[in-house]
Amino acid sequence: MTDRTMPPIRDRVDDLLTRLTLPEKIGLLHQWQAPVPRLGLPGFRTGTEALHGVAWLGPATVFPQAVGLASSWNPDLVRAVGDAVGAEVRAKHHADPQRVGLNVWAPVVNPLRDPRWGRNEEGWSEDPWLTGRLATAYAEGLRGGHPQRLRTAPTVKHFLGYNNETDRATTSSDLPPRVLHEYELPAFRAPLAADAAVAAMAAYNLVDGVPAHLSPLIDAELRRWAPGEVLVVGDAGAVSNIAGVQGHLPDHVEGFAAALRAGIDSFTEDDADSAPTRRYLTEALNRGLITESDVDRAVRRVLTVRLRLGDLDPPHTDPYAATGPEVIDCPAHRDLARSAARQSVVLLRNRGLLPLTPGLRIAVLGPLADTVHTDWYSGTLPYAISTVQGLAQRLPTVTTHAGADRITLRVGDRYVQCSDEAGGGPLSVGVDPASFDVFDWGRDTIALRAVGNGRHVGVDDDGALVNDRPGPGGWVVRETFQFDPLPDGTVLLRHLATDRYVTVDEHGRLRVDDDRRAATGFGIDVVCDGAAQAAELAAAADVAVVTLGNHPMVNGRETEDRRDLALPARQEAMLRAVHAANPRTVLVVTSSYPYALGWAQRQLPAVLWSAHGGQEHGRALAEVLLGDVDPGGRLTQTWYADTAELPDLLDYDVIGADSTYLYYRGEPLYPFGHGLSYAEFDYRDLRLSATSVTVGEDVEVSVDVTNTSDRPGVEVVQLYTRQRRSRVKQPLRQLRDFARIVLAPGERRTVTLRLHTAELSWWDADAGSFVVEDATHTVLVGRSATDVRLVGAVAVRGEPLARPTRPHATSGVR
Repeated sequence: MTDRTMPPIRDRVDDLLTRLTLPEKIGLLHQWQAPVPRLGLPGFRTGTEALHGVAWLGPATVFPQAVGLASSWNPDLVRAVGDAVGAEVRAKHHADPQRVGLNVWAPVVNPLRDPRWGRNEEGWSEDPWLTGRLATAYAEGLRGGHPQRLRTAPTVKHFLGYNNETDRATTSSDLPPRVLHEYELPAFRAPLAADAAVAAMAAYNLVDGVPAHLSPLIDAELRRWAPGEVLVVGDAGAVSNIAGVQGHLPDHVEGFAAALRAGIDSFTEDDADSAPTRRYLTEALNRGLITESDVDRAVRRVLTVRLRLGDLDPPHTDPYAATGPEVIDCPAHRDLARSAARQSVVLLRNRGLLPLTPGLRIAVLGPLADTVHTDWYSGTLPYAISTVQGLAQRLPTVTTHAGADRITLRVGDRYVQCSDEAGGGPLSVGVDPASFDVFDWGRDTIALRAVGNGRHVGVDDDGALVNDRPGPGGWVVRETFQFDPLPDGTVLLRHLATDRYVTVDEHGRLRVDDDRRAATGFGIDVVCDGAAQAAELAAAADVAVVTLGNHPMVNGRETEDRRDLALPARQEAMLRAVHAANPRTVLVVTSSYPYALGWAQRQLPAVLWSAHGGQEHGRALAEVLLGDVDPGGRLTQTWYADTAELPDLLDYDVIGADSTYLYYRGEPLYPFGHGLSYAEFDYRDLRLSATSVTVGEDVEVSVDVTNTSDRPGVEVVQLYTRQRRSRVKQPLRQLRDFARIVLAPGERRTVTLRLHTAELSWWDADAGSFVVEDATHTVLVGRSATDVRLVGAVAVRGEPLARPTRPHATSGVR
């Protein structure tokens, strides 16, 4: 429903620009846009977080993390999730239009170049084409299917070359031309070219020495792909960095002016206070650093998106007006969350132990057994089904233990104690010892949970230790510590957020102190050996299910990269103890990123992986473990055997560094595209619609796939190519298409994939354009990037393989 009597959006924007005063226009360039009552223009806010559900705005359906959604390899599912999230954003906007904006900051389309990146969970894949396809599907769902009206305005982020949290505001991502055009840009191009996303966010980092918020690529590349205007927003506080920590310009007036000229239209600065932004831009006008036409250009983009959202239209023309609070966590969205969690589970290894037989006695062990974690961009869980709960609903005998050591802390002849009340209280020393469970989240980072009330220990604003926290969380995580051993066998307790040590003050209370010399040495008495207790339960069970992984707020998150790929040491020790007690051990890894699981791959009969799966995580895992559904997930990034296989975190030259599945020459632990089924599949009779074509023509690649087992199964048929000869270094293999199919026992199906020969191109820096060479391409069809079942070839008539005038480097420089 729209009002067809309305003038075209361009004409309406032109009219508004003539009627807005210059100060009113400047007021529209901040995240919190000021209303203009005389023109009927309400206030507007950019930036509702919607990465895998509506975040920070109260209860909402929480779907699996984006990297988990991606592992479904199911664009239709991803689009449906986007549709559900878009509906919930609209419902919350209708309830509170000032606080809940319709410009959503999702999807993240930075390719997952390095698994150590702290924000790995936010992306889709290390492959830019797959990232673009899945992100486009998600954005299509968010924006809605109306031909004129946007339900939400999706924003791709973060432009550009952003894969490190370490010194992210001051490091430069140096992108050789081929890496820029072949690897970094395509994932941004796809959603914008499809008009699925209508906005973009600039990144914190520098690109080739230039702050990303000043990059000429914003106008030269980003904006030329879209069919209409693209709104470009700044990341939080990033424009202030230009004259701040980046030291690129002398003052904020010049920094803000340069950002506006470069194409930043909305400044995300100073939270809801727009006054500094308005002041800097006004002074920039006075200095002649910007003109009113610069302001008009940005305001035009702002107003275009707002009008496409129906911001100035009569309520009766709103096709989404009927979207009310009943859609939030509605039964349909719960079912979708469950389906998404099921389809995201990846079976990495199976030697016949799975699926589990009904009626078995199961021990569910590990720190993720009876909890569902959320990340920084998760919504508030309306409910949560843990792995223990999911299995206990289905099996008669389920035991559980977190596998964490239970300890007391001693200071001389006194003990650390705390309140057992639900609200907790300050920690102090006395005669009655309190017990604490120790959770290891990697890199010697621990969290302490008070047994008495089940709350975590944190440090409050006054520096006192209190047991009143649900767990590690918040922008600054104040619930993590490290034990620093002393020669006498005691330990210092270092609070990681403040980098201060815990001391006992004159009143007997525990608090943090700047002076390490004042730190108190604590004796640790182990009340319960977590690994031994877990092993005892495993020995008494038919099967042990060990749940390991990360806490999304600790050791690998926004602002913090990982240093390595190792499992937390205490977690791996517990896994080995359990396996020694019961060889029938299933490892379930729930994490935001890949781990190096070499021991588990060699020793265990079954290994599964899932991203943090949201509210239905445990129920979905139970259904996969018990064989109700086939594990249909496939990896969208390489799992390396060791950190040593990776280049430097800041080396963005994937071509020169032989990184990602495209160029990696080693033997991965689990390859890109890997994932097993409970069924078995046979591939036969590869056919190509043509074996010799001219560039621009498509080739249909057909294969017969048969389910040779006695149970239904999910298969993801994957098409790769490799160029046999070239004047430059080419990928070893590159994904071109895929199909996710479900086959009944004995069913055979012809799967037809499409190869677009125009995409067999590489960036020629000398010509300043993409070229397709006259060459033969190997066609590879199979179950993963390395599990190839059938091979063919197609000759493509393109540009001659002429000898270059000067040698091309093996990196992406040329």
